[in-house]
Amino acid sequence: MTNARLDAGLRRHGIRLGTLLVLGLGLLAVGCSAPETSPEHTRIGYVHGTVDVSAEDARRLTHINYAFANVTEEGRVVLEQERDSLNLARLRDLKSANPDLKIVLSIGGWAWSDYFSDAARTDSSRARFALTAVDLLAKHDLDGLDLDWEYPGQPGQDNVYRPEDKENFTRLLRTVRRHLEKQGRADGRTGDERYLLTIAAGGDAEYLAHTNMAAAHTPLDYVNLMTYDFHGGWSDHTGHLANLYPPAAPDTLQRSAATAVNMFVKAGVPPQKLVLGVPFYGRGWSGTGARDDGLYQRYDTSRGSYSYDTLANHVATQPGFERQWDAVARASTLWAPDSSVLITHETPRSLRAKAHYVQSRGLGGVMYWEHSADDGTLLRTLHEHLP
Repeated sequence: MTNARLDAGLRRHGIRLGTLLVLGLGLLAVGCSAPETSPEHTRIGYVHGTVDVSAEDARRLTHINYAFANVTEEGRVVLEQERDSLNLARLRDLKSANPDLKIVLSIGGWAWSDYFSDAARTDSSRARFALTAVDLLAKHDLDGLDLDWEYPGQPGQDNVYRPEDKENFTRLLRTVRRHLEKQGRADGRTGDERYLLTIAAGGDAEYLAHTNMAAAHTPLDYVNLMTYDFHGGWSDHTGHLANLYPPAAPDTLQRSAATAVNMFVKAGVPPQKLVLGVPFYGRGWSGTGARDDGLYQRYDTSRGSYSYDTLANHVATQPGFERQWDAVARASTLWAPDSSVLITHETPRSLRAKAHYVQSRGLGGVMYWEHSADDGTLLRTLHEHLP
């Protein structure tokens, strides 16, 4: 995916690139020491573009999801970028630092979900999708597949969608699982070492209305909840990007990470399969109203997206910005009252609250988008507070 295509992923699985978004570039460093203990929870990091994962970071993660493979008009799963093969090899090399690290190929995303519906439509199309996906897994010696279909039965970015996607989604997952099991038997990957199958799921009621998660979860190891992008430049009002709990303001959108978890559990997904998604980026607005420190207000202009690295080391240090904490929603913001600028983003404090929530609810763990947006602080926080 090009940067232009990534930028188009405004609503879900992407960070709009701009002058204030700094993506870290560097050399891959690989160490040789292994983790001391097996983690109780998953810590999944999505990696897109340039692979810049250190050996130290690899030891803090349980899984790396490499984004993305594309679904072609013929329903085949393919790698589109020349760098993909090299990137996957670099990620595999990180197993010298963490032998238990799982490398998973993520398929689709916001920009490359155009033909998921076609691929899921018939027995033969599902088999073609599964066969080509598993072929890539075997060719690159990977540990699993992650399907990021945005979205079954509803519009994303110019994607084909149909009412029958609801049941075809489950059929597709079952078909992929069968092909993974067949490949696993050939490779000696069975039992606890079986190939993984996961999805990235929208954290809202519409996603649940257009899928049958009570059935769809059965072939899956994890459901990665995209519990972020609750507000952004598409919203009528400002609001939190990824609040843990519903906000106090009764007249604003009441989405939250905890609400999404409750809905998926009610829909039949076991809590231990749910992985809470967190953003390693923020979103901002200018020209906001002053009430509630800029929250839940009309605004003049969207300021787009910022990496956490940029926010922590360049924006928050500027004169005029105040760090705010919403004790009800358990969410952080930066507020500049003189210039009427509000930025909503994840912080170590909000991550600690989410780590506690994951443990108290018995969830599978946490995943984040996207690794290069961090300066190391957020991943360290997850590692320290989510064993």
